[in-house]
Amino acid sequence: MSSSATSAAPSGVPLRQDAGIIGLIAAAHMVSHFSQLLLPPLFPWLKDAFSVGYTELGFVMTLFFTVSCAVQAASGFVVDRHGPLPVLLGGLGLLGLAAFGLAASTSYAMLAFFAVVAGVGNGVFHPVDYTLINRKVSAPRLGHAYSLHAVSGNLGWALAPVLMVGVAVAWSWRGALVVGGVVAWAMLVVVWLQRDRLSLAPGAAPARGEPGATQVPGGSFGFLRLPSVWMCFGFFFLSACILSVVQAFAPEAARQLHGVPVALVAVCLTTYMACSAAGGLAGGFLAVDPQRSERVVAMSFAAAACVALAVALLPLPPLAVPVLFGAMGLSVGLAGPSRDLIIKRSTPTQASGRVYGVVYSGLDIGQAIAPLFFGPLMDAGRYQGVWLGLVALQLSLIATAVNVRRVGRVPLQGTA
Repeated sequence: MSSSATSAAPSGVPLRQDAGIIGLIAAAHMVSHFSQLLLPPLFPWLKDAFSVGYTELGFVMTLFFTVSCAVQAASGFVVDRHGPLPVLLGGLGLLGLAAFGLAASTSYAMLAFFAVVAGVGNGVFHPVDYTLINRKVSAPRLGHAYSLHAVSGNLGWALAPVLMVGVAVAWSWRGALVVGGVVAWAMLVVVWLQRDRLSLAPGAAPARGEPGATQVPGGSFGFLRLPSVWMCFGFFFLSACILSVVQAFAPEAARQLHGVPVALVAVCLTTYMACSAAGGLAGGFLAVDPQRSERVVAMSFAAAACVALAVALLPLPPLAVPVLFGAMGLSVGLAGPSRDLIIKRSTPTQASGRVYGVVYSGLDIGQAIAPLFFGPLMDAGRYQGVWLGLVALQLSLIATAVNVRRVGRVPLQGTA
């Protein structure tokens, strides 16, 4: 067999073509997730700089994710109508602008304003990314595309705490945010230079035989009548609440419970995200069979809940805490690609941007609401309550994932 034929297997589309598209989408997605964690690692500095508590800083993140939610739902319609590339360029531009604005903030009000700008920029990525993946990546490689997409997001989350804290310690918190702006605008330049790879005609239909090649009646809003769309929305809402707790509060709560040295607090979150990325790579192979997607998600989050319960209730040596963060991240990462296939099965033809915009808005709503409940727990010193709340969210998510199967899904053409 020739090398060219080998590189084109199994779909007839050259591996290099798919890999180039997936790489660009993943890199942009990494910047989105990196930008979501510009502020939380800097909370200790921001508390002193603006004379506020965790509740006020949590409200800034609530603003960010509330705006991102609204933009995400709306941008799906824009992507379907005008194509994903201009929307992606606009999102990256706004993220960079917001980071520079946050760095220049001299009041809590300015901090809140630029958090809103960042929310607008962040809201476009999931409708853009999944529209590009579903329409430009060959069907047999979709599972691996979802896997690398999830991994790139986790790598962005893993990089942000280390880079932000490192620059803040060596320079200042303002300098750290300037670095965040440079990262976003550098990615903007890369996407612009590679724009031909990501160009897609507005409203382009999926290829014949592509998963999701099914239509539903009812015009632009007909997909909203699919019960599975709303069940997936609830799943993502709970996922986001979990993520918000892990990112913003769980490391500090674990430090208070188990005497973790301050230097290891950022390592806890980075370990969680890095292991989640590794789990995402392995999860791409589990996602090859879409029929077991719900079971993979349920079992993965059950394991994560057991780890969280151990952190909440057991006496642990400080060095064990980062290890448990890693175990929890690995479990969550394994579920990522299977989660995306669940959404794919709920996506009708030519509504990819709209479905992903609405479903993934659950992520933003969850991340907007969770700080309002867990921030006061932190301020009250109820650190064990933070971890027990995390366990409750993980168990609730398992029930939601299992129920996706029961409400019915859009059938995958060509899937056994």
